[in-house]
Amino acid sequence: MNKRVTIQGVAGCYHDAAARLYFSSEDIETVPCDSFEEMFGALSADPALLGIMAIENTIAGALLQNHELLRNSQTKIIGEIKMRISHSLAALPGQSISELTEVNSHPMALRQCEQFLLKHPNMKRIEKFDTAGSAREIAEQKLTGHAAVCGEYAAELYGLNILERSIETNKRNFTRFLILADPTVMPELKPSEKDVDKSSIVFTLPHTKGALSKVLTILSFYDINLSKIQSMPIVGREWEYRFYADLTFDSYIRYRQAIEAVRPLTNELRVLGEYVECKKEV
Repeated sequence: MNKRVTIQGVAGCYHDAAARLYFSSEDIETVPCDSFEEMFGALSADPALLGIMAIENTIAGALLQNHELLRNSQTKIIGEIKMRISHSLAALPGQSISELTEVNSHPMALRQCEQFLLKHPNMKRIEKFDTAGSAREIAEQKLTGHAAVCGEYAAELYGLNILERSIETNKRNFTRFLILADPTVMPELKPSEKDVDKSSIVFTLPHTKGALSKVLTILSFYDINLSKIQSMPIVGREWEYRFYADLTFDSYIRYRQAIEAVRPLTNELRVLGEYVECKKEV
């Protein structure tokens, strides 16, 4: 059976494209969801489903709500992929840029193409729910004079003509996506311990001086690299924080030793997933 992967957005969106890149050697079926909350609901209802979720972007930074959704779920991270987000201007076949009066897309995508769109003041910017959804709407309703800012995959999927490629202002626009699985199916999908070289954890600390410094010192002693740390306030506990961290390492044994050495210093520590670091950007 083909793998089924939940995505946030409609067919052709960047989550869809990232899922197909990650599972490029397999045929997969993507299951669209309107929101990340709906996606986690689907994962909870059907343990056989996998998921893909954006967790950070090189321009917008961390997606904080997704950190919390992951923490509150039972799903585990089994992999990651870093994909370049390149926007195209797409319209119905036969349309030219001079004929366009409106451009539709997600507000973030429109902002990321600010410099290009300023050169075309004839196109009124209309914010929509989704990049690929904008392309689908134009195609299904045959909206002349309208263009979508979307990915090439979405334009091709909905039969639109690409008028301009790579219209984003910052060409170093990458999003990191996490691959998620239910613990019951995770053993057959996650990499072996000898291949694992990255982990994502979440922990809380006692509200005492030097608490975080002690944790970081132990991680350093075990040669664990802290590739990312993100703090979030704990609701209802003023000035106390929850920490999300990504760890990379060369030795799985030393990593596990580090986790056990750090655990007594925390109020709570949970491993969100152990996987293979994605060292290349596609």
